[in-house]
Amino acid sequence: MYAIFRTGGKQYKASPGDLIRVERLPGEPGAEVEFNHVFAVRKDSLTVGVPLVENAKVTATIVRNARAPKVRVLKYKASKQYRRTAGHRQGYSEIRINEIIG
Repeated sequence: MYAIFRTGGKQYKASPGDLIRVERLPGEPGAEVEFNHVFAVRKDSLTVGVPLVENAKVTATIVRNARAPKVRVLKYKASKQYRRTAGHRQGYSEIRINEIIG
């Protein structure tokens, strides 16, 4: 059994018990979250929504909120003495899929 759902502008394929990293979600570790934008569900047969599967949802528990390793961004122009360095750390939530309803 699996479902394809959307959160944070991205789509994820998940089965019950899976541990997935998604864009940062509001809420503390241990909180239950629900995803209603479900595009497809497979139990016995595949159900594909147009565009969403009606009455389908994915429930999950937030395991932890963290930040990814730093990504360094460097701008450089040769012979112009132009250098700029910036860094970015993306926040994410690690969630455990509890149940797929639909």
